[in-house]
Amino acid sequence: MLQTVICYSQIICLKLSEIKPVNEQPPKPPSEDPGSLRSPIRPTRPEDFPIKTPLPGSIPLPGTSEEPILAPLPQNPSEALEALRQKMETVASDFSQGKINRAQFNAVYGRYSEQRNIIEKLMQRDPDNQAWKAVAAPGHTRFLIDHFEAHALYYLVFLHNRPKPLIWGGKQPPDGPTVISILKTLWGMSNRPKAGAARKEVSGGRWLLIVVGESALTIVLFSLEPASLQISRVRDMHSDFERANRLLLERGMTSPERLVFPQRALVEETL
Repeated sequence: MLQTVICYSQIICLKLSEIKPVNEQPPKPPSEDPGSLRSPIRPTRPEDFPIKTPLPGSIPLPGTSEEPILAPLPQNPSEALEALRQKMETVASDFSQGKINRAQFNAVYGRYSEQRNIIEKLMQRDPDNQAWKAVAAPGHTRFLIDHFEAHALYYLVFLHNRPKPLIWGGKQPPDGPTVISILKTLWGMSNRPKAGAARKEVSGGRWLLIVVGESALTIVLFSLEPASLQISRVRDMHSDFERANRLLLERGMTSPERLVFPQRALVEETL
């Protein structure tokens, strides 16, 4: 259940606690409305698409899909501690730039901090102890980044003041009562802006993202708190949806078979 307030870029606030329960039905699943799930998006990735793996001794960049940076292994404890310090700075920068979320930051930064603490204690006890090499060995960072990455569980696209979604998709069906409450509150506002975005933590540590445009809105449920760049991606997708379908929407041609839905790419990677 959503909590008290969701704010749209400090412009709109949704007071969901004031909404009375309704008896309307949640959006229909795909099997009951197959036509709403058909829309061209882009060519499927070839099956022989090469998967790149890090080379030994390389350092993956947290929160990015860039090529790993080849780095020489430290030759002494001082170099190992300096390398860890630089990694911690990089993680902090990645978070400030919206590349990773808080869970990813806490997990990766915590690992680097633990490695740094162990090496410092080893050196205090015995400067000649070579155990620091095992502690400083790279690994686990990419696992932590992937494990704590937010994934889209489902998405819906609505035209304003239309209770039935144009399309929905994902790994699980939408939470009907929550979605209906959001729609009733949003569409009941007299000063709704033409564009905005809101996010709110819901039950189970999941996060709901709502992106509003001039003609429609997109709702996405994430498994964890999305990073800022993920939020920007959804906003861009919704803007592209309205841009690509503008002429059809203005003419009242709202059949899903005629429209394109960039939002489908949100779950394409997870299905």
